[in-house]
Amino acid sequence: MFGRIAPRYDIMNRLMTFGQDLHWRRLLLQRIALKQNERMLDLGTGTGDIAGEALSHGKVSLCVGADFALEMMQVGRLRPAMRQVRWTGSDALHLPFPGGSFDAVTSGFLMRNVIDIDAALAEQYRVLRVGGRVACLDTTPPLDNWLRPLILMHFRFIMPLLGRLVAGQAEAYAYLPSTTEKFLAPEALQQKFAQAGFQNVRYQRLMLGTIALHWAEK
Repeated sequence: MFGRIAPRYDIMNRLMTFGQDLHWRRLLLQRIALKQNERMLDLGTGTGDIAGEALSHGKVSLCVGADFALEMMQVGRLRPAMRQVRWTGSDALHLPFPGGSFDAVTSGFLMRNVIDIDAALAEQYRVLRVGGRVACLDTTPPLDNWLRPLILMHFRFIMPLLGRLVAGQAEAYAYLPSTTEKFLAPEALQQKFAQAGFQNVRYQRLMLGTIALHWAEK
């Protein structure tokens, strides 16, 4: 499915979020506060938006973009700004890196797609060095308030319509809202991070409560 939407993935993200996804990725990188010559893993990297943004700051000595949606990475690696990303085919539940390999691990819109959240977090914890930081950006079930019906209408009707018109993939963009509605609330995901061993786990809701940014330390 991700292979089919890869060519239009980035333009769809801009349209669905009114361009706010660019701001969220920058905010994510602020939360991990990269230092000079640090090593970073962007997990579920897709077309590499987070990895490319991190490299543009000129601090990381190594930026690995890991995903098993190879077609997504093939789209990203064609961009001149992404030449320094080390693209790597990887399974989030079985990362091919030694323990303590990275100073920071990031992910954008990955965690609601893995079949075992605990295993994915355990792997992220393992490959981080002590003192390393993790940050996760993902969609989250909307709050139960007066906006919820409008948000669900956007999820269930507007997004699949955009998917059909722009990407020719209505089914793929019906998948996104269905996984969002079934995903963990931010408080529950925060608890998962803590159970994995992370400390100082915090989160922030964005976009009318439909996006959550979590960050923590090892």
